[in-house]
Amino acid sequence: MFELETGLLIVLIFCLLSACAFEFVNGFHDTANAVATVIYTNSLQPWTAVVWSGLCNFIGVFAGGIGVAMGIVYLLPVELLIDQNIWHSVAMILSLLFSAIIWNLGTWYYGLPSSSSHTLIGSILGVGLAFSMMPENQSGEGVNWDKAIEIGLSLLVSPLFGFTLTLVLMFLLRRFVKDQRLFQEPPQKKAPPTWIRGILILTCTLVSFFHGSNDGQKGVGLIMLILISIVPFTFALDSRIDATLLRASLTRMESVISRIDTTAIPPADRGNLSLAASQIDTIQALLPAGNAAIPQNNRLTIRRDILLITNELKALTNHPPNSIAAADVDMLKETSAALRNYTDYAPRWVIVLVSISLGLGTMIGWKRIVKTVGEKIGKNHLTYAQGASAELVAASTIGLATGFGLPVSTTHVLSSGIAGSMVALGGTGNIQPKTVRSIALAWVLTLPVSITLSAGLFFLLRAIL
Repeated sequence: MFELETGLLIVLIFCLLSACAFEFVNGFHDTANAVATVIYTNSLQPWTAVVWSGLCNFIGVFAGGIGVAMGIVYLLPVELLIDQNIWHSVAMILSLLFSAIIWNLGTWYYGLPSSSSHTLIGSILGVGLAFSMMPENQSGEGVNWDKAIEIGLSLLVSPLFGFTLTLVLMFLLRRFVKDQRLFQEPPQKKAPPTWIRGILILTCTLVSFFHGSNDGQKGVGLIMLILISIVPFTFALDSRIDATLLRASLTRMESVISRIDTTAIPPADRGNLSLAASQIDTIQALLPAGNAAIPQNNRLTIRRDILLITNELKALTNHPPNSIAAADVDMLKETSAALRNYTDYAPRWVIVLVSISLGLGTMIGWKRIVKTVGEKIGKNHLTYAQGASAELVAASTIGLATGFGLPVSTTHVLSSGIAGSMVALGGTGNIQPKTVRSIALAWVLTLPVSITLSAGLFFLLRAIL
């Protein structure tokens, strides 16, 4: 499939194994989010719950698409992804991998439900910020701040949403459900009534599935970062798509651009259209005749120009001037999406690798954080209503975020939901302040620690490699 010198091949294999290790750690770090409620309500035996959760995570990775994965990839700017010095790319990958794994393992060891999403994103931001200080970075920007702000808002809003919605849902249940068993501490070693048990198993299934669809994509994005950085000529473009379709999309886009009256649009849009037209010409000159495969030496340049074209046209299509016909705006959006099919992809084997890593990780190491989630957030034992409400809200939130291609923290959403359910039953006095402070401290420290750690490692490895 591709040829590398022995040293780089060993590094590539090591990086892929490290990415699998991150996803494995993510699995057992986040297992508690799905299984704590069914375990603490005696709905399922621990190992049955864990194996079932692992299977649902496995399936969820396949069903999740790649929207979140590409959000992870594009946190870093184009210039960083196409660094011609592959060893610089190796330094970037190793830095973010090591910092993410170190923080994940540390918080797991102390039983803190910290966010794997925050850890990975902080690590990526760290290498991006470090790169912005490098002398060869002419742009002066090492992070795609638009994407970073978008992801940051989703990570910030989602736990607030989880807390508030679970609080409201618990209030509605207490008002309209007459069966008081739903709000009582589950009897020791006794399964709940069948209908309650069915709901709890369903919510556990949904959280596990949507965790796979969202967190699994982060692993997919991480591996694609590795492949694009270390083996760019092979993985820069999706070679499964016919090159003639790429040429056709470029021709349609060029036709639309040529009939736009540039004198009637703002100067910024005029400049972007000119740049896009120039890059279209560059790509067409690099494409082979007929349906022959795109030469490997041209793939990285074509990838870069596709990303630049779609970024340059984004502002124009999102806020089109009145002088541009609606049909032309729609065509630009359609052809931009068609071009991104070549760059926004993941091979099937990558998805399989992440699915296996996440699924296996889910079955190991779950006890520490299950105890925190099930016993230590609130002062009372988790009830049926609390477990079902928190997981239903978590599953809905994660599923919605996945649909919009946004990474969210399963840990934050579910922990916040459980806290909200505790407040609903007994007010703020029903929360264990020591545990909440520890969890909040881990949440607050995750981004700055992972950013600092990955940036430091990046400077060190760049000096060595």
